[in-house]
Amino acid sequence: MDYKYIEQLLERYWLCETSLEEEQILRTFFSQENVPVSLLPYKDLFTYEQTDVEETQLGDDFDRRMLEMVGEAAPVKARTISLAQRLKPLFKAAAIVAIILTLGNAMQVAMQPAEAPDIAGTNGYDEVTQEGVSVAIADTMRQDSMKITEVPIIK
Repeated sequence: MDYKYIEQLLERYWLCETSLEEEQILRTFFSQENVPVSLLPYKDLFTYEQTDVEETQLGDDFDRRMLEMVGEAAPVKARTISLAQRLKPLFKAAAIVAIILTLGNAMQVAMQPAEAPDIAGTNGYDEVTQEGVSVAIADTMRQDSMKITEVPIIK
């Protein structure tokens, strides 16, 4: 009997050019009892799915046995986190900022020189005028800066 078609399908199979229907033809061919000796080495490749019909399923106690092997007695349960627990890091950060600001203000007050007590009736203003260089006298500009000079318009 001539098996050239099967050999051609095998060549195309090795080149990954077969369709699903052609692969099914190969599976059907190799599932027969009478397979030529020259093609016998390929029989296990195509009949593997049919010989391994029994599905391998994990038993109900598989999880328990694996956990015993690992050393854990039971899986960790998820726990709920309240809003206060979620905001606790934010509260801590706000407290740290408040402490730093309070210490900064205390340091600033401690570094200021002591002021003389306010004399009644002065309301914190000194009646003595301060002597110094006047800005108006020191101004070197002779022209009023608010005067607008007229620019001649050329027509």
